[in-house]
Amino acid sequence: MTTLGILHPGSMGAAVAAQAKRTGAEVLWCPAGRSEASKERALRYGLTAASGLSEMSQQCDVILSLCPPANAEDVASSVAAHSFSGIFVDGNAISPASMQTISTIMSSAGAQLVDGSVIGSPPSATKTPRLYLSGPEGPVETVARLFERTAVNTLTLQGGIGKASALKLSYSTFQKTSRVLAAISYALARDYGVEDELLEVAQGRTTSYLAETEYFPKVAARAWRWGPEMREAASALAKSSLPAGLAEAAAVALEEWAEAKDLPLEIAEAMDLLHSTPDP
Repeated sequence: MTTLGILHPGSMGAAVAAQAKRTGAEVLWCPAGRSEASKERALRYGLTAASGLSEMSQQCDVILSLCPPANAEDVASSVAAHSFSGIFVDGNAISPASMQTISTIMSSAGAQLVDGSVIGSPPSATKTPRLYLSGPEGPVETVARLFERTAVNTLTLQGGIGKASALKLSYSTFQKTSRVLAAISYALARDYGVEDELLEVAQGRTTSYLAETEYFPKVAARAWRWGPEMREAASALAKSSLPAGLAEAAAVALEEWAEAKDLPLEIAEAMDLLHSTPDP
């Protein structure tokens, strides 16, 4: 039986790790320092508590990191510090360059790195996200088997470390920036009293994020996590000699929502928070 460790069981991480239980894996997590919400998710999904990262590193064949991108390197370093020698799956929204840094960290500990990216909503009875994997063939196959015939659809990318993370940020650059631009567009229209007209125009194009105003509060509540992701996207774009200004601008806009983490906002409240606070 394969033992999987999850760092840390947020809404995505807990749901993904729970799918591995369906293939017979035992799933461990570390309660120390985690929130009550994390503890509730771990209990709901039947995850097994480890006494700490040391026990997890000793007991697990595979450790999956799904955390805010700004914390990805620190999480990898903390695992490496416990001499983990199994398969470390970094499934975070970080740039290929950042993934190479984590590859070096894990290699120094004797672990094998799999580059992963999750695209889609947390797995459920009605939702099937994709887990893209790239890296050494053997470890990638081991990770893919953990999710066979589950609500997590694994797909392998050829080309080694950096491919899965590049795909994630390529998608995020459009998807998340578009969400931010839609909210800013409505905030401007609202200032001039033409938001209803803008919505009417947008509804004529049913594939437009402009027609999904109900999503703005969700974007605001996730800005603390999406902002660093856009910084990583900007880094990846710049490294490829592509314009990075839009991703950087999206990060700046997301910072206007920095205090909205997990708040149950109304649409108008989310747009109000986009207005910069005037200098005193």
